[in-house]
Amino acid sequence: MPKNVLLTGGTGFIGKHLTDTLLGSGFSVSILSRSDHKDNSLISYYKWDLKHNYIDEEAVLKADYIVHLAGEGIVEKRWTKRRKKLILESRTKPIELIHTILDKNQKPLNAFVSASGIGMYGAITSHKICNETTHPANDFLGTTCQKWENAADRIASLGIRTVKVRTGIVLGRDEGFLKKIAPNFKSGFGVILGTGRQYFPWIHIDDLCQIYLKAIQSEEIRGPYNACVTDNTTNAKFSKTLAGIYGYTMWMPKIPSFILKIFLGSMSAAILKGRRVSSEKIQKTGFEFQFTDLERALVSCVK
Repeated sequence: MPKNVLLTGGTGFIGKHLTDTLLGSGFSVSILSRSDHKDNSLISYYKWDLKHNYIDEEAVLKADYIVHLAGEGIVEKRWTKRRKKLILESRTKPIELIHTILDKNQKPLNAFVSASGIGMYGAITSHKICNETTHPANDFLGTTCQKWENAADRIASLGIRTVKVRTGIVLGRDEGFLKKIAPNFKSGFGVILGTGRQYFPWIHIDDLCQIYLKAIQSEEIRGPYNACVTDNTTNAKFSKTLAGIYGYTMWMPKIPSFILKIFLGSMSAAILKGRRVSSEKIQKTGFEFQFTDLERALVSCVK
């Protein structure tokens, strides 16, 4: 009987790709969803409702592994006080509910793998290369990621191997970040945001799914790992590369930082700032990125 992996956020961009990866690797998959879905031979759907602090316990008790991907989008809406609370709680509350079920039932897991973000290192632009020992920033992104990972540490306190995947910008065909910006670039209106000097750590969806698979399968992997390519891509380099793939040289003027700050408020920091991030730790486990060249990665997503 195949080992079962329970996914939160399993119907989202990353979750759908990871489901395919897991099924292709011989696992069965369970998905927590707010909507009704029909089960099939390899995927089971269970209800959850965070507003009412409800998770179907059967899903947790059936699982051999749990992967936590759920969370409200960071740059979907302005960062009002209410929005910030929702962003944080959508990441931490599922872990708290899962912890309660595991603890109450003394349920063992082979591993708990939680998404996290390179936002841990803050909305800052500097030449320093951040690794997993870099101290968390004190801004909204840094504190959110820190609380997210602290919640995951509660699972680790139960004696369960716990992995935290600090993810950069995820590139995938017609999904995620590229879904938002590719239409403008395809139409010839690609732009550089702010100075363009902010770093832009990225990862291809195929590589990210393989990192999650390795985190599940490898007993020696535990704790935080950065999941992004260490190539020092900036927003300007990313924008010019994408424009070139569509066959033109960028001609639109940069969007000044103050304009983005007016329209986006404090959320603009997530776009106008960016740090250099090292992937050395995950590579030392033997993991090899399939996509390390930005142009090749983008071509696979938009062509």
